[in-house]
Order: sequence, then C-alpha cells, then structure tokens
Amino acid sequence: MALRKELSPVAVVDIGSNSVRLVVYEGATPAPTPLFNEKVLCGLGRSVASTGKLDPKSVERALRALRRFRELIDQIGAKTVEVIATAAARDAENGPEFVARAEAILKAPVQLLTGTKEAELAARGVLAGHRNADGLAGDLGGGSLELVDIFEGQTGEAVTLPLGGLRLIDVSGGNLKKAREIVDAELETVPWLEKGRGRDFYAIGGTWRAFARLYMAQVEYPLSVMQDFRIKTDDALKFASALDLQSPNSLSGISEISSARRETVPYGALVLERLIRRIRPKMVVISAFGIREGLLYSLLDEEEKKQDPLIAACEDLARRRSRSLENAYELCDWTDALFAGPELEETPEQRRLRYAACLLSDIGWRAHPDYRGTQSLNLVAQGNFVDLDHAGRAFLALTVYFRAEGYVKDELTESLRELIDDDMVLRARILGTALRAANMVSASLPGVLPHTPLTYEGDRLVWTLPEPYCNLEGERVERRFKKLAALLDRDGEVRTGASVQQEAV
Repeated sequence: MALRKELSPVAVVDIGSNSVRLVVYEGATPAPTPLFNEKVLCGLGRSVASTGKLDPKSVERALRALRRFRELIDQIGAKTVEVIATAAARDAENGPEFVARAEAILKAPVQLLTGTKEAELAARGVLAGHRNADGLAGDLGGGSLELVDIFEGQTGEAVTLPLGGLRLIDVSGGNLKKAREIVDAELETVPWLEKGRGRDFYAIGGTWRAFARLYMAQVEYPLSVMQDFRIKTDDALKFASALDLQSPNSLSGISEISSARRETVPYGALVLERLIRRIRPKMVVISAFGIREGLLYSLLDEEEKKQDPLIAACEDLARRRSRSLENAYELCDWTDALFAGPELEETPEQRRLRYAACLLSDIGWRAHPDYRGTQSLNLVAQGNFVDLDHAGRAFLALTVYFRAEGYVKDELTESLRELIDDDMVLRARILGTALRAANMVSASLPGVLPHTPLTYEGDRLVWTLPEPYCNLEGERVERRFKKLAALLDRDGEVRTGASVQQEAV
C-alpha cells in the first residue's frame, strides 16, 4: 500500500525502564497509524533501586535493539526522529553514559524526561485518544508511576512515584506483601487522589494492558482492542485483588501475555488494586495511547488538534479502500433526512457515529461477496480507531455488516450486540438497510444521491427518483427500500420521474 504523499513518517524511540520500543507512524495526524511497531523487553530498570545503576547486560541488550531501530528508521525513510528516555535512564548513576551511547547509535538527541514531563505527555496521549477525557490518568512503567489529573482538555496536578513494576520487584525483594506496604506508603503522600472519585481512571502502560488481556480472556469479551476498553470498578478491583496474589510461575501457562510481562503483572495488579481502593473511580479505562502518542500529538498544529480523530481515520480509510470518498460523504447528507424523522432523533454522538459508518460503508467492496460482510465487520471492530468506545465500535461494525449482508443474526453479530443497547442495534439495522438501498441506485459512485432525496409524508417514507434518474428504479430497489420503510413502521414508496411530474401538474 502506497503512503499518502502529503505525509512524512515520524519515528519515536521510547527507552523505558522495562521496554525499548520503536514506533514509526505514517505521519503526525490526529489519528496516527503505525507503519512499524517493535519492542524489546530489556529490563533497564531492573536493579536501579538496589544498585543505583543500569544493569550491564540490560544496557547491551538495549543498545543492540537501538542499532536495529536506527537501520529500520533509515529503511522506512523517517526524517523526523524523536527519542525519549524515562525513569531508569533518569535515575541511574550510569544513565548519562548510556544516553550518550544511545545518541551516538540513533544519531538523534535523547530527551531525558522528568517525571512531570512524562506525566504531561501521558496525559496528552490520553487526550489524543479520548477528546472528552475526565479523570485521573496513571502511566505505569518499569521504574515509575505517573499520575495526572485531566479535566476539560487540560492537565492539572501531577506526580511521579517510584512504583514501577520492576522497581517494586527490586525494592521488595520479590515479596508482594512488602510491595503492598510500599505502594500504600507512596500513595499516602498524594493528597489530591480523592479528586478521582466518581470519575474515570485511565490506565496506561504495557503491564496494565496485559492485565486487561487477562480480564478479556476470563469474561470471553468479543473484542481484542485495548483502546478504550472499560472495566467496571468493582470488577476491576475483584480481578486485581485475585491477580496480585499470583506468582509469575502461576501465570506461565497463560498465552494472553508474554513471558517477559508475567513477572510484572502481579505487581501492576497490586498497584491498580491499591489505587482503586483509594480513588474509587467510576470506571477503569484502558488507554493504548501514552507518552509516544502524546509526543506525536504535540507535533500537530492547532488546526489539526481540533479535527475529530475518528472522522479523520474513517475518511482516510474510505479514501484508500472505497470506490468513492465523495459518495461516502453524499451518504452522510442523504441519510440526514432519514434520521430527521421523529422516531430517529439523534444525539450529537449518534450523528457522529452515523457519519463514520457512512464513510466506512464501502470499504469491503473488493472482497469476495461471500466474505464481504465478515471482512468489513472485522476490519471495523478491530480497527485502529481512536476517540471511539467499544459500544461505538460495535455500532459501526454491525452497520457495515448489515450494509453488506442485510440483517443477519448469527454468532458474529450476536456477540457484538451484547455491547450496545437495543436502540443502537435498531439504528444500525436502519442505517445499514438504507446504505444497502442507496448502493442499488448510486453503485457507490458520486453524483446521483444528491438528486434522489428521502422525505417523510405522513405514514409513508418516499424516495424520489426524478428525471433523468427514474430508470434506476427496479424490483430490487423497491424491495430494499420497503424493508427500510418497514423498520420505521411506514409504507415505502419509490416515486419516479413520471409520477413526480404528474403530481407537480
């Protein structure tokens, strides 16, 4: 797939206390798309607390990874290279020496983030993925935990605490009971944590994502997407309380998390459990966006920051995979009249989701007809979208499926229906059926739909096909349109050019 010509790849190298990661994004956009993503769990911060230094073997492993990353950056052609380092490199006596070697390998300066800056970037990452975020964000790394208050698009009080997973293992000697005492003592020093009561808690970091994967597996959750996965507070507390009693060996048979993450997961669960008990948030929200995305977000200009990242991502996908982006936007306008009916009054968020669904409605057209619906559903349900909760994902996925297949109740759709209420399922059926009918007249190409409006006339839903479009009327058009009207408890009428002219006379 060719890169968009107006975009220039941006490489971000994140030298963390546990992992060293390279993410190359297609460009700095409101909806960033990774071209390449690789991490190496080096454990740089494994012994910093007890020895004051980065472990020599971890350092060599990290530098080896950085050499590979530099070659990959050159291979991809990224001209913008951002390198950040966090707690381990910041706190270790030999941190400056390691940073100098890293800079020589990467041929780029390393930003050694302060705890405050790390918290700020993590918060900006949350805001990049959740425009209306309101609550406390916590970024758990190998060496530290950053906590920051987010309200109305702004960051408030912030703190960094020495509670990273590897650091806790180090200072507690691998004793979870002792680690619990350390966590409680550190959290006691943060008086403003009570501000998070009844608000969301945004959990950032690989250890908490691994925690979420385990929870998803336990409840047989229908999606595997981490971004905006929400766990009820009591459920998160119960699961974390059970998990922080586990030893790494007891997790060895679990395929949902990597072997390198297993030693830190019980400690991450412990930190989460103690935070939940102290904060009592409304919901635990997993954020796949953190300091890397926060850094990328800071590269956007003010106009780009105002763009809706969901619509931007859907537009980009429609441009790449649909027959016509112009037709997709025509569908947005054409369905405005349909959803102006009294039974379908929309909230701003429902209208936003409808527009996103219209933009995505034709992305599966190249697939074999037997698999078009399934492929479209999976592409949307598991897609790289941000500022979209899982209920919204389910709505979009069901809509594009119904657009391709008609209304089908099977195992695939039933699992997604569990994520949304009956009203949103009905809206997905109505919109999918409308898009299915529109395709029969427009062939998913532009220029026709703006001239073939929908109107409500008493108990009838009318679709007018005036001259010169009246010959597009046919049996399948009528059949599909009457299905749409029936969903609205109305009679459906396709009014063609001759009848339009006769009524006008």
